[in-house]
Amino acid sequence: MSEKRDYRDTVFLPKTDFPMKAGLPQKEPGILARWQEEDVYGQLRKARAGRETFILHDGPPYANGNIHIGHALNKVLKDAVVRTQSLLGKDAPYVPGWDCHGLPIEWKVEEKYRKKKLNKDEVPPREFRRECREYAAEWVGVQMEQFQRLGVTGEWSKPYLTMSPDAEAGIVAELLRFAETGQLYRGAKPVMWSPVEKTALAEAEVEYEDITSTQIDVAFEIVESPIEELVGAHAVIWTTTPWTIPVNQALAYGPEVEYALLDIVYEGGAAAGASPKSGKVATAEAAEAAGLPDDATRILIAKELIEPFKKRLNAALSSIEIDGAVQPSVEVFPALGITKSRYKGADLAGTVAQHPMHHLGGSFAEPRPLLPGDFVTTDSGTGLVHMSPDHGEDDFELCKAHGINPKFVVDADGRYREDWGWLPRTDERNGSVINPKFNAPDGPICSDLREAGALLSASADYEHSYPHSWRSKAKVIYRCTPQWFVPMDREIEGVAPRKLEKEQSWEGEGGAIDPADEPTSRQTLRSLAMNAIGDTRFVPAKGKNRIGSMVEGRPDWVLSRQRAWGVPITLFVHRKSGEYLVDSEVNARIVAAIMDGGVDAWDAENAAQLLGPDRDPADFEMVTDILDVWFDSGSTHAFVLESDNWPDQRSPADLYLEGSDQHRGWFQSSLLESCATRGRAPYQAVLTHGFTMAADGRKMSKSLGNTVDPLKVMQEYGADIIRLWALSVDYTEDHRIGPEILKGVADQYRKLRNTFRYMLGALADFDESERVDVADMPELERYMLARLGQLDARMKRAVDDFDFNAYTRALTEFANEDLSAFFFDIRKDRLYCDAPGSVERRAYRTVLDTLFHALIRYVAPVLVFTAEEVWSTRYPDTGSVHLLEWPEIPSADANMDRWTRLRELRERVMEAIEPLRREKVIRSGLEAEVAVPAAHVPEGFTPDQLAALFITGTVTTHNGDDLRVTKSDDAKCGRCWRLLSEVEEDGDLCNRCSDVVADMDAHV
Repeated sequence: MSEKRDYRDTVFLPKTDFPMKAGLPQKEPGILARWQEEDVYGQLRKARAGRETFILHDGPPYANGNIHIGHALNKVLKDAVVRTQSLLGKDAPYVPGWDCHGLPIEWKVEEKYRKKKLNKDEVPPREFRRECREYAAEWVGVQMEQFQRLGVTGEWSKPYLTMSPDAEAGIVAELLRFAETGQLYRGAKPVMWSPVEKTALAEAEVEYEDITSTQIDVAFEIVESPIEELVGAHAVIWTTTPWTIPVNQALAYGPEVEYALLDIVYEGGAAAGASPKSGKVATAEAAEAAGLPDDATRILIAKELIEPFKKRLNAALSSIEIDGAVQPSVEVFPALGITKSRYKGADLAGTVAQHPMHHLGGSFAEPRPLLPGDFVTTDSGTGLVHMSPDHGEDDFELCKAHGINPKFVVDADGRYREDWGWLPRTDERNGSVINPKFNAPDGPICSDLREAGALLSASADYEHSYPHSWRSKAKVIYRCTPQWFVPMDREIEGVAPRKLEKEQSWEGEGGAIDPADEPTSRQTLRSLAMNAIGDTRFVPAKGKNRIGSMVEGRPDWVLSRQRAWGVPITLFVHRKSGEYLVDSEVNARIVAAIMDGGVDAWDAENAAQLLGPDRDPADFEMVTDILDVWFDSGSTHAFVLESDNWPDQRSPADLYLEGSDQHRGWFQSSLLESCATRGRAPYQAVLTHGFTMAADGRKMSKSLGNTVDPLKVMQEYGADIIRLWALSVDYTEDHRIGPEILKGVADQYRKLRNTFRYMLGALADFDESERVDVADMPELERYMLARLGQLDARMKRAVDDFDFNAYTRALTEFANEDLSAFFFDIRKDRLYCDAPGSVERRAYRTVLDTLFHALIRYVAPVLVFTAEEVWSTRYPDTGSVHLLEWPEIPSADANMDRWTRLRELRERVMEAIEPLRREKVIRSGLEAEVAVPAAHVPEGFTPDQLAALFITGTVTTHNGDDLRVTKSDDAKCGRCWRLLSEVEEDGDLCNRCSDVVADMDAHV
């Protein structure tokens, strides 16, 4: 028997130098260096010059540390937006920026002083600001390299920095526009204050954490009332901030709340002064130890809150000590006491109490009126609220309405001032008001109240959410200090009115808000902002409700901060009138000085020059506060989008893109700044993403050890893996990352890479002379072009929706399911075994070429480095893949429903073959004979076509309902390995392969 010929050298296998192993961490830096050397970004700008523009304005991150995974997600999303818009043929420049002022940088520089035990307040301000500027500049450089390593394209040679003189001048110019239109005022209101950082904080600089606080019930003796029986009784208040009692100036009641006047009764009898018929006074020592005075038997409390008050009082009485022993038997009777009378809150008008520490004299001896407060509820406490206008918004407004002014008692560091009559700074017990020990049941506040006989209960067990500074992580307080504000509801002059173009409402906590109801004749910052929100597209749409409810209910904007590192509030205030100077010439000199010398130009030594010869500097106070850093970043649209420094920018921007927390941060400050100065939003659309959580859904924390460092991920996997992860998750919601998730992403990447590797190999030496017209192609090729057309529509829709999760999913599903598992699998026989000149093989390669050019463009905004590697492998001399535009997909007719049915049948056939292959009855589907129900076969497919589509030996049809698979008895072709009846014995050639080999042999 003669030896059969080996036909392997006659098979046309794919050939490519493109490696299966990616090696991204090693390759990507080289690709990045090439982009920088060739100025690919500059080439792209020239190529798109004059086209329709798309402007994504960059929200500036703080320059104070290495990037984290949230930064990576944010920048990759922005880069994907810019690249896809550029791919559509638009001119989409991207100017990155950094926020360089404010506490994040200043706090870090102060840390250096604290470690050296130095006081930063003793350092000359210019020197301190220089250190802040150097610190920020260092981190700008570090972060810039890290963002570029992620493959983010942009104007890296010319970013915007809020600390650059032109930016600082632009911020000052915007502030002075507010001043010129009367949108600034100086007033005293309680604002969020950080005693640790010694400055006011914006709402966006505050985060909430669960804590356990001391809760106390305090008795205020009523000394005057139209209701005679109330005189001598005690109005009881409840609070979780004992430190505010020294600043109490009034009490508040709910006009519609029902109050009860009660006697406190003890087990075994009444307290001193109670009715004798209740029994003799038992536990008198307990009453004294609890701090209850002899005349504190009657209390005024909301009727609905008697039971929770009783529980607190029981707890307090049963934990006191007499002769060193706890008295568990001391208990308030279930009824708590004898109901004397009941009153509506409105009946309490004209009632006056005295402060528990009235014996100290001074302001403590002043009367404490009971005032009506609509905010008083019976949700908790006693239904009576103590009012401290220095430390509460409701307190401030109610007291102000009744002529009661703040005392400004607490200093910047959170301690009572030197001359305060109770716990002054000279008192050794005086500590920071945020110190738990200061507020503890045995702390100085409670101890003094207990000694005064006013503390009914005190326990350190109240769990609640409390505001903290997100930088120092320390608790914050409300503190009344003189600050500069932007009014939300003052009528604005000189700003063009905006009308709502579409009916829109926001569902806030207070119910539906319809900005269309705002009278257009009264233009306020709030109404302008609400109308602008209605005109803006939000992705996802729920962002409109979120920011709308925030703006609808927000208080006046606190602009001032008491720090050194920032843009100064460049106002001259007349010392006698208290009015700030509005003079366009002076303002122009101020802006020019800042442009020339930065913020250091705002200095007393320059006052005369700035004011000009007609004014005496001695008549004016130079404001020394700096601007809220959110005003800095909120002004970026003015000094970036409208600046000659970046002529390819324009305002309003097409898109702002940041995390969902920026609804109360950058999105809102930019909105308010622009509406106040331009009457419109600085953006046409806003996209928000959620937060990146650990793999188990918990918040990332260094202490938990569940953080994911993008720099380490790039070292292990490469930047393209981070990009693929970022663009695969549903980033509109909170999403996850972790080692196992990254492994899954890496596997997804591997499949995409292999798809391109196969196409590169299959298209080796492809020449235009091979191209086949669509009309001359086999039906499968036309169907695949039609499928590509469907994909193209999905991709464009995803770009329009900024839905990169859908974009990436559509791309990967097409590559895996339509190409690798279907089209490539079926047509590999044509590629390997058909004659090079056959129409069928040429048609397949023509479609492969079309697929390649489409997919390489689709994938380029996602896998920026891999796409460049793929493109340069096939076209090493044609420039960067990122200069290409959206592909043009040839039109192809195909009966899509018919092919859908065929693919469903194919899946059933493959499932039926699998058990035989698993049991080693057959080695592959090529050895199978398949009989399918004729009724399930779409019209027009022949048995030979079905065999090719199913990749089986033969296919027959029958009139039954079952699908049958058996092993073929035919011989196997020695070249294509198909089992066919035309092959006489294993190793011989089928008719097709015989013709191809004969032709090859003839041309040797």
